Amino acid sequence: MTVCMAMMPHFSSELIFPAMHKHNHGSCIVECPNGDLLACWYRGAGEKSADDVAIYASRRKRDGKSWTEPIVIADTPGFPDCNPCMIVDPRKRLWLFYPTILDNHWESAITKYKVSRSYQRPGAPVWEVSEDLPLKPGPDFKESVDRDLRNAWQPFIDAADPARQMMYRAEGARLLEAAGVKLSVRLGWMPRAHPTIIEGHRILLPLYSDLFDFSLVAITDDWGATWQCSAPMIGAGNVQPSIVQRKDGELVAFFRNNGPPPNRVQQSESRDGGLTWSIAHRNDLPNPGAGVEATKLRDGRWLFVGNNTEDGRHNLAVWVSEDEGRTWPHMRQLEHHSLGDGGYSYPSIIEASDGTIHVTYSHSTKAGESIKHVEFNMAWLMAENERR
Repeated sequence: MTVCMAMMPHFSSELIFPAMHKHNHGSCIVECPNGDLLACWYRGAGEKSADDVAIYASRRKRDGKSWTEPIVIADTPGFPDCNPCMIVDPRKRLWLFYPTILDNHWESAITKYKVSRSYQRPGAPVWEVSEDLPLKPGPDFKESVDRDLRNAWQPFIDAADPARQMMYRAEGARLLEAAGVKLSVRLGWMPRAHPTIIEGHRILLPLYSDLFDFSLVAITDDWGATWQCSAPMIGAGNVQPSIVQRKDGELVAFFRNNGPPPNRVQQSESRDGGLTWSIAHRNDLPNPGAGVEATKLRDGRWLFVGNNTEDGRHNLAVWVSEDEGRTWPHMRQLEHHSLGDGGYSYPSIIEASDGTIHVTYSHSTKAGESIKHVEFNMAWLMAENERR
């Protein structure tokens, strides 16, 4: 009896480059139309504190097993460039988004983007578009912050001891004051997860702010000629959104939890194409304050990848949902270590044209830092003895 190879479990992994004692973090992976894989990340002597940080990339040819030597694909000399993300649009153009940090504080970030039609060959993409993406949230930004931030934080204030209540209220007052400062509102919005394209032409670029500890979406309906901002996506410390669309058109954003316990993934929903969002709430997935990402497979199932702990980044896992993110009954670990034994974080996940799942993530051990790539099929992910 012949067993279909597509049904046989498959898993493989490798470091994209040897571990080194430079900071390598915040990767993103895409599949090119020719089947090549392209991964990017940022590298430098530090993070936002070092001025030599640039965006690097490596390519793995279709059906190949090795990654090319990393090369710089974006660099603002004298300033750190961080947190890149990419997408290939329906017109087969590659988009790269990343923030440049102006004064070594996240709050000073200004997001930039580049677009290329010539990227499916060795070497760096040839960028035909290279632009800043200045953001101008609407005039009701402060009103939204005042209203929704109170509602988002009130359950935690009610459950806190008096000292913590005072701290929460003071933080809320600080954020409301910042929401009235024009420069604070227009700077500091940074990407992390893949952009999402809906309706064949609307690009949703999920962004977050370390100053406000919440998120919003930059939206273009004309391939970057003009941009608008969504209303703020407000919660109790909800950052680095990853957006997936349900069959009925509803959008679901999953967030890293930067707020108080319980340490769970936060999520928010939109029913108007990403213009407005519900107050973020916690779901059942654990999160230690680290990046997450979700994606929709062609068969309708959703995958979610993140740290399956409430404390530390020593474990990394992939979950499967068969009901569009309402429940996540299946899980398999990509990394499983003791607390303090390395860090595995900031995952990026895609389904390739052949159905293979690819994940890249930051890989930090005593040997140094690299970006790890793993690939597997659904047969491996759904193996019965690994269900949780």
